[in-house]
Amino acid sequence: MSGSDEQRRGIVVPFGQRAAAPGDEPTVEAEPTVENESPANADAEPTADAPEPVAPAPSAEPEPIGDPAEVEPVRAAEIARSVEALLFLSSDPVKAPQLADACECEPHELVAALDVLRAEMVPERRGLILREVAGGYTLATSAEAEPAARRLLAKPRTPPLSPAQAETLAIVAYLQPASRPEITRIRGVSADSASQTLLERGLIEEAGRSQFGAVLYRTTPLFLKLFGLRSLKDLPPVTEWDPSPDEEADLRERLLRAGEARAGTTAVAQPDEDAGSSTVPGLEPEPSPAA
Repeated sequence: MSGSDEQRRGIVVPFGQRAAAPGDEPTVEAEPTVENESPANADAEPTADAPEPVAPAPSAEPEPIGDPAEVEPVRAAEIARSVEALLFLSSDPVKAPQLADACECEPHELVAALDVLRAEMVPERRGLILREVAGGYTLATSAEAEPAARRLLAKPRTPPLSPAQAETLAIVAYLQPASRPEITRIRGVSADSASQTLLERGLIEEAGRSQFGAVLYRTTPLFLKLFGLRSLKDLPPVTEWDPSPDEEADLRERLLRAGEARAGTTAVAQPDEDAGSSTVPGLEPEPSPAA
């Protein structure tokens, strides 16, 4: 085919090349396909809302607690010396976790050290004893040293509790939380001065208010410390108190008057009350809550 024929057919051939004859068109080979070995739904794009799988958390097992009997005697004696020094420096009872943290020891090692101190601090050998009070541990003087301590500290820094203060403190200790009007009704006389003194000495503290708005009182850790109690459960049972006939009659009379005052049937008279007075300040019955 000549060049003119190619031009008439509308075929443009670059210079220096020959037009391909009919049937000589180059064949385009198809690109090889790669077989997808993944499942049919693997080509789907993951959605953002699909939660990621979370591995199950390993079950937490409680750490084993060591046996105090397995602690080496040298290690127990070393911790015991540190505990003795810490209790001497602290004016308040120290709890066991605080002692263990300060001594950098395990709980069972602290138990072994406390056993060493108890064995060493016996009244027959030492003037100090290890006591557990107010949820912690402290050092106290033995009973044999009490006479010498009284002679050395003949002048007390604070006066002893008066009978009114002791009665108020006992009522709060056994009935806590107790309100001031309730204490007044049980005692038969005003408890304002006694309760204020106990507050100033730190033996009682406020514990909220009753449904009538009266301040409630409870004992403090200082009360447990001064009376040598580990907790309020160590208070002597009331059933063990053996009052005399006169004390029993007086107590019964006070309780009857307190019950009548609480019911609002009669007024409680104080010993120094005027004969013509029918009410006593501070002893009025508490109002009934609104319906």
